[in-house]
Amino acid sequence: MEKRMLGKTGFTIAPVMFGGLVNTNESQDDADRFVSYAVGRGVNYFDVAPAYGNAEERLGVALAPYRKDVYLASKTMKRDAAGAKEDLLASMKRLRTDYFDVYQLHHVHTESDLETVFGKGGAMETLLWAQREGLVRKLGITAHREWCALKCLDLFDFDTVLYTMYWVPGVLRGLGDKLAAAAKEKGLGFLCMKVLTHRDWAEDETAPSKRQWYKPIEFGSPLALAAMKYSLSKGAASLVGPGFFAALVYMLDYIDEAVANPLSQNDMELLKAEAVKAADLEFKIEEV
Repeated sequence: MEKRMLGKTGFTIAPVMFGGLVNTNESQDDADRFVSYAVGRGVNYFDVAPAYGNAEERLGVALAPYRKDVYLASKTMKRDAAGAKEDLLASMKRLRTDYFDVYQLHHVHTESDLETVFGKGGAMETLLWAQREGLVRKLGITAHREWCALKCLDLFDFDTVLYTMYWVPGVLRGLGDKLAAAAKEKGLGFLCMKVLTHRDWAEDETAPSKRQWYKPIEFGSPLALAAMKYSLSKGAASLVGPGFFAALVYMLDYIDEAVANPLSQNDMELLKAEAVKAADLEFKIEEV
C-alpha cells in the first residue's frame, strides 16, 4: 500500500489501520496471527483502547516484535486528570511500550465531557503532562458527534481526529462535512471509522456477535468499495473497518483500488440510492 501523511504529525501511514477491537476476546495465537498478517500487508498504524476489553493485552504481546516499526495509538475515556493518568500508565504496561505515538481523548460526547476534560483538573492536563514527559508524541480526539469534535478542535490544537465517517447521513445530510473541512484547514491527521457501516439491524435480524452492533456492508460489493472511496474523498489518511478480522482482510484487499480510482459520479449515485433505502434503519451514529 502507498503510505500517506497523517496531517501535521510527520507520520507516514498506510491507508488502512488496525483497529484493536479485532483482538478483543480472541486467543493470543489468533491475535498474533492477525497482527502478523496486518504488518505483512503493510499496515503500520495500530489503534486500541482500554474500553476494548482485553484488546490491549492481546495487542501488546502480538505487536512486540514490530513495535519499533509501527505507530501505536491508545485512548482514555476518563474525563479527569487522575483517571486519565491511571489509564495511560496502565495502557503502556499492557501494551508493553514506553511511549505512544498518538494518545487520544476517547469518545468525547457531551457538553459535560467538554467542560470536565478541558477544565481545571481535567483529562487534558494529563495529556499535556504525558507529552512533556515524552510518554506521548501526538495528541488526538475520537468522536461520534460532529459538533462535539468541532468544539474540541476550537479548544485545543490537536494533531489527529478519529471520526465516524458514516456515508448514509453523510450523503443524505452532509454529516461529517464540516469536520472534514476543519481537519483539512487545520492540517490534522484525519482518521475515519465506521466506514463499512450499512444500517441498524432489523427486528427480524440477529447480530452474529456483540462486536457487530450494526450491520456491515456486504464485503466485495460495489457499495462497500464506494463507501471506502467516500471516506477517502473526505480527506481520510487511513480507514478502520468493523471490529473483526474478515473486515480488515477485505479492506486490505480493496484499498489500492479505492485509492487508484477515487469516488466517481456513479459511486455517489449508488451511495445516494442505497442511503435512501437504508434511511429507515439508519445506524444512529451520533447516539452511541
